[in-house]
Amino acid sequence: MAGTSQIEPGDPGGPGPDAATEAFIAHRNLLFTVAYEMLGSAADAEDVLQEVWMRWVTVDLGTVRDARAYLVKITTRQALSRLRTLGRRRESYVGPWLPEPLLTTPDVADDVELADSVSMAMLLVLETLGPTERAVFVLREVFDVPYEEIAEAVDKSQAAVRQIAHRARGHVAARRPREVVSPTETREALDAFKRAVETGDVQRLLDILAPDVVLMGDGGGVVQALPRPIVGSDRVARVLAGGMGRVAAVVSMQPTHVNGHPALILRLDGELDSVITAHIDGGRITGLYAVRNPEKLSHMERETTLQR
Repeated sequence: MAGTSQIEPGDPGGPGPDAATEAFIAHRNLLFTVAYEMLGSAADAEDVLQEVWMRWVTVDLGTVRDARAYLVKITTRQALSRLRTLGRRRESYVGPWLPEPLLTTPDVADDVELADSVSMAMLLVLETLGPTERAVFVLREVFDVPYEEIAEAVDKSQAAVRQIAHRARGHVAARRPREVVSPTETREALDAFKRAVETGDVQRLLDILAPDVVLMGDGGGVVQALPRPIVGSDRVARVLAGGMGRVAAVVSMQPTHVNGHPALILRLDGELDSVITAHIDGGRITGLYAVRNPEKLSHMERETTLQR
């Protein structure tokens, strides 16, 4: 299955398709989704699942009342540990940091709440939470995990978890996108954006960009990208029209679905170069997120299954 652990039944030296293996396989798309929403990185989420597997196969299943809850608990603990490490690593990241984009299966868009929770805009909001707040918010608001199970996963009392959840909800509500936009509206906005960029039409770009639009690029210091976010429709339109105008002859822009939402893949001389996602509000683009770091584009070659 795409987007999940590399563990398969019958791996050399590994267990056969016993109860532990079957339980892990049954829940691993869910576990991957939990880890990805906590980390914003598919590569790190897969590493977490490997760690979960190594711990899961040592568990006495006779003591496990609910395999799903137990696996979510292990996943949360491993993701929390990695999240704290990533926080220190991202402090030295070169340029703006963006979540790792996923080429998602069409059914993700059918689950509006799931698609919203993994959108680039929402993942960036989640980045503003502390590790425990993020874990509590994701488990409660996205996966509807009972407070009792969350408390055990994050090693807090239920009363403390309820307070953390309340605080996190308020924090996210103040920063999250104000409206749910249909895939059709997003696709239409991206189509207009694509035509404007391809023709270098600044006025057409200004028509589709919100006055306070933010453009972010993530090259990770590996490839050239915007060193800092650009704010304002005039500045963003000039940068886009000028940059694309110089390479329009060798760049193709292909519509696709990323993180459950319409997006664009840019190919330079046929090779994957960038992934562009957008946030739409009031019919205009308020956020443009361009991921160029090649280390973050490996999950754009195959679809990833996300699950609640």
